Amino acid sequence: MAGRIEARLKELGIELPQAAAPVAAYVPYTQSGNTLYVSGQVTVWNGERRFVGKLGQDFTVEQGQQAARLCALNIIAQAKAACGGDLDRVVRVLRLGGFVNGTPDFHDHPLVINGASELMMQVFGDAGKHARAAVGAPSLPGNVAVEVDAILELA
Repeated sequence: MAGRIEARLKELGIELPQAAAPVAAYVPYTQSGNTLYVSGQVTVWNGERRFVGKLGQDFTVEQGQQAARLCALNIIAQAKAACGGDLDRVVRVLRLGGFVNGTPDFHDHPLVINGASELMMQVFGDAGKHARAAVGAPSLPGNVAVEVDAILELA
């Protein structure tokens, strides 16, 4: 029998990507007590880099929201791996940190990161409501448009 969160993903028509392997000297997540820290996830779908470029130059705010949503899907995939496949262990999304690769005159970082925040609330309901940062960056790894990290509480 599928868990509550797996059933919710299916109901929303959401498929998760494979949890990505790290590309440098770090691990995809760490856990201390009931707190899960998920490393920054970028715009990769099963090994294919997507949304390469800058907001305000190559992408609109709406496209940036799609990029942030993809980062959030990767966060959920990493959480699933950390929880041994049982996403029902996620008690709460505590915090998201969003980084937007934008031009110097791009200022809609919070609107872009809403793509990740809204997905967390769709998937986890009230437990998906979280604290957040949304900041601009002059560049991101691989020139991706968005990167998002997360802190989750686990049962």
